[in-house]
Amino acid sequence: MKPALLALTLTALLAPAISQAATSSSTAAVSPEQYAQVLAGSWRVPQNALRDQYRHPQQTLSFFGLKPNQTLIEITPGNGWYSELLAPLLRDHGQYIAAVQAPNASDYARKNADTLQKKFSDGPSQYAKAQIVPFDPKAPSLGAAGSADTVLTFRNVHNWVLADTAPQMFQAFFRVLKPGGVLGVVDHRAHQGASLDEIKHSGYLPTEYVVKLATDAGFKLDAQSEINANPKDTKDYPDGVWTLPPALVLGDKDRAKYQAIGESDRMTLRFIKP
Repeated sequence: MKPALLALTLTALLAPAISQAATSSSTAAVSPEQYAQVLAGSWRVPQNALRDQYRHPQQTLSFFGLKPNQTLIEITPGNGWYSELLAPLLRDHGQYIAAVQAPNASDYARKNADTLQKKFSDGPSQYAKAQIVPFDPKAPSLGAAGSADTVLTFRNVHNWVLADTAPQMFQAFFRVLKPGGVLGVVDHRAHQGASLDEIKHSGYLPTEYVVKLATDAGFKLDAQSEINANPKDTKDYPDGVWTLPPALVLGDKDRAKYQAIGESDRMTLRFIKP
């Protein structure tokens, strides 16, 4: 057989295998090696990397079933702590979308939106495909119905509870997710049996209340994890959860004490859209 014909034949034979390998690698869970690469990424803000010990990003994202080919929406990512990990992991085969409050909602919302936009537009190629989608917190729309594989939100539910927009947000999550899609929630966890009315201004929330918000919207609780638990957190501070790192709103007062406690005790919940 002529060399050119042999090469063409081998290419034809190998093409399905190469295609299948590429497909299977993008549909498998994110590997430990991929996590190690992004966690050590030079594009990460150094102060953000220092918080890995409290936020357990690899374990948390693994618990939520992250795959490189997913369309994933992160709700109000703030300055982009998780964006630094999610955007690179999804860049080649998936899509990372940051859903932010419309900049005209408040000065705080405008500042966060501007910061995130600058991070994506001026940052390295790891953010090349990252998108930002604004939403009205009182009537949230996060994209076309059934267009997302995963919705994640980290330490935001307590803010929506204070703003009386939590039910609308969970309904928006349900609409945008595909059937079988995952909603992942992490938030500050109150003592078991705590009354919502008594503690909601502290930043902590009863787990059962958050579960009810999700199930009332149509979700099914799939699993809970203690990945982000902190038994040192006594949850009885002068300025609520913001007394602890990273906020440390009391400044230097008892700073060493609160740093020794670390960040808050957090619930980690995985829901499924039936």
